[in-house]
Amino acid sequence: MEEHADVRVPVLVVGGSLVGLSTSLFLSRHGIRHMVVEKHAGTSVHPRGRGINARTMELFRTAGVEPAIRKEASALEANQGILQTQALIGGEHKWLIKAVDPSGALARFSPTGWCLCSQNNIEPVLAAQSRAQGADVRFATELMTFDQDADGVSALVKDRDTGEHLTVRADYLIAADGPRSPVREALGIRQAGSGELFHNVSIVFRSERLAGLLGDLRFIVCYLMRPGADGALLPVDNETQWVFHAPWHPETGETLEDFTEERCIAQIRGAIGVPDLDVEIGGKAPWHAAERVAQQYSVGRVFVVGDAAHEMSPTGAFGSNTGIQDAHNLAWKIAAVLNGSAAPALLHTYEDERRPVALATSERASARSAEHSHPGYVPPPTMGGGPGSGVLTTAMGYCYPEGAFLGGDPDRPVIPETMRLKGDVGTRAPHLWVTRAGQRISLLDLYETSFVLLAGQDTPWKEAAGHVARELGARLDAYTVGSAPGADLVQPDGADWEELHELPAGGAVLVRPDGFVAWRAEGPAADPRGALLDAMTRLLRRA
Repeated sequence: MEEHADVRVPVLVVGGSLVGLSTSLFLSRHGIRHMVVEKHAGTSVHPRGRGINARTMELFRTAGVEPAIRKEASALEANQGILQTQALIGGEHKWLIKAVDPSGALARFSPTGWCLCSQNNIEPVLAAQSRAQGADVRFATELMTFDQDADGVSALVKDRDTGEHLTVRADYLIAADGPRSPVREALGIRQAGSGELFHNVSIVFRSERLAGLLGDLRFIVCYLMRPGADGALLPVDNETQWVFHAPWHPETGETLEDFTEERCIAQIRGAIGVPDLDVEIGGKAPWHAAERVAQQYSVGRVFVVGDAAHEMSPTGAFGSNTGIQDAHNLAWKIAAVLNGSAAPALLHTYEDERRPVALATSERASARSAEHSHPGYVPPPTMGGGPGSGVLTTAMGYCYPEGAFLGGDPDRPVIPETMRLKGDVGTRAPHLWVTRAGQRISLLDLYETSFVLLAGQDTPWKEAAGHVARELGARLDAYTVGSAPGADLVQPDGADWEELHELPAGGAVLVRPDGFVAWRAEGPAADPRGALLDAMTRLLRRA
């Protein structure tokens, strides 16, 4: 198959849903040619997976798609909070969360914020942007078989419209093919975790009257707790389109066919509390909440991302965000190997970094479902929140225990009790507004396709970085930061970037392309070029 492949690409991405298309976008930003194959005819048509946390929006910001995503999300931009009630109309309302960021604390940590955008709205944006940058995205195309050798992966794919088969030869395969991943199964990768948690049927419906009954009430989701008519209501456009998640109990023999149109209408009316509410069912789809994490994230040249790597309860919207951040982590590492600046051993750090995050986050997602009494979920009696239970800390304050960075504490908790983004290695670098060539940007906007060295003015670090970049043939940018004339990045009055990074005077901070701190120089170095060369050589696994 290798000698006679119809298509040759550096990377083959299997799965063109939210995480697969994000993988495509990130690879495109690194200039990596690739093909995406997705067995479905197009992007998602069912509203789901709506919560995009601030860390993921930071990634979409640097990838240039944040404005388009926010445009698609405009119908729900005023929706805040999680509501719980026996009946939406006439019941007593209890806000589990009144607002996502009530104190405005997020602005201290990030240049952007969370976003409520359904998967069926965001996927076309990602697909269009990836294609615009040269990605080969093929819907109605299914992976049939694959095998790998020491030099690459050979795959057979089928065009489901024409029946035509193509052979594809790639250096690497990335499986973003969902929770029942055929690729993961073929690799023999087992999963660990609590397993199935609960099951729901997602029902899309139209109602002309519901918006008027709600008035100015705007929520992200409302948990409706009436016995026999419980479920979760989610607005799609705050006007006529809605989604209702009805608990489903297949363990008792209940089937999807039992959810007839008449039953769905009756349950929605009962849950909302309006017996004659106009309800027009538009579609239904089952979904299964589970807590599972793959015991391996790769075998040879094949990697798993997103739901193929981990499943978690939907409460808190951690699952898709964790998957997108998997893709971002893996994309820069594959790009570094393919462009020759890093050794293949760098790819081992993908599992080292991302699997502990998935384990910690999936536990937190299950605990949050218990806290919110998610309809259909009966948690173990010992379930609780515990340390690190904050959404923001879970979303962006996590720490890698080991991986592609130098230093750090392997025993520190993956999700700390309190947010700490102070430039520690293995954590997301701090946000600070600065001015570059007259334009206001965040430091985070610098981190995407190259390593970045930050240093103070009147230090030799920037010159040293230039030498190292040329010696290694690696992507390494360097900036001086300060308040005096001539600084590459001018910090605002009252700000101190060294204090923000807890960096002694004369030191430097090296940040990876994914925005995580890779190395720190704790003050001036006798041989800055040598120190930086040693650090980059080890980080890129070339030592």
